[in-house]
Amino acid sequence: MTQKTGFAYHPDYLNHDTGPNHPERPDRLRASLSALQQSDIWAQLHPIEPTPASIAQLLYAHEPTYPEYIKQHCEAEVPLTYDTTVVKASYDIALLSTGGVLNAANAVATGAVQNAFAMVRPPGHHATPNRSMGFCLFNNIAIAARYLQQEHGAGKVAIVDWDVHHGNGTQDIFYEDESVFFFSIHQSPLYPGTGSSRERGSGKAHGTTLNVPMPPGSGDDEYATVFTDVLIPALQAFAPEFTLISAGFDAHYLDPLAGTEVTATGFATLTDLILTFTEGRVVSALEGGYSLEGISESVGAHVERLFNY
Repeated sequence: MTQKTGFAYHPDYLNHDTGPNHPERPDRLRASLSALQQSDIWAQLHPIEPTPASIAQLLYAHEPTYPEYIKQHCEAEVPLTYDTTVVKASYDIALLSTGGVLNAANAVATGAVQNAFAMVRPPGHHATPNRSMGFCLFNNIAIAARYLQQEHGAGKVAIVDWDVHHGNGTQDIFYEDESVFFFSIHQSPLYPGTGSSRERGSGKAHGTTLNVPMPPGSGDDEYATVFTDVLIPALQAFAPEFTLISAGFDAHYLDPLAGTEVTATGFATLTDLILTFTEGRVVSALEGGYSLEGISESVGAHVERLFNY
């Protein structure tokens, strides 16, 4: 019998040392892992072993000189931006982060599991083709979308980004690509300042980018309404073969970096709505979430819904 839900995680993710008091810290994964290990479903998750992404795979979404640029900064331990700090190990860990998402995508594509959650760091959705920012080194979810097309013959792929910050890097990568649908629901105004509803894609890809900026204070009901009334009809019209989730949990009401009011139950509802559309076939990858209580309970709720669909 095929195990239903895959779980990709590697302890080396904890070795990406961002320094004291940095929001994107290893404890985010420790707390989330502990919550999952204490859940009723832990023993039934299918373990997926992350392996490093190849340079060729990174280039599915990034410019040819970009991996070496990241590598040199990590070797010198020079921050990529004011908020994106790295240590020597960060380059290899970033490859392993991307690889965890790719192996989760592979498990779903081959039918080894029905859906999968990759609990990885560093996150990815702010990384553009040639620029690291917002704690992100390589754009894990964008590379996974291209991987499914390049290595599994997928046609249309959809990416749903519910991180509280706009997934500007993912949008940039696919802005002129009609084969990838990108949806982002995010607080506005907030970092990085992109994601206006007027940003819809360009050329033949016009309409395959869909942004829904939300005001501070938006919570479970407002998010569920957007998913029901806006996202799901758009997905039905696009008809993707695979749906990927940039699963940031920083829209949680306890998160220190935002002002939205989503609860763990709200994230479970969003998960259900996507699973109903996809008939359970989803690849989800961790992005943000900086309250330890918020991220741990939200990851637990998200993975339980993946498993119990």
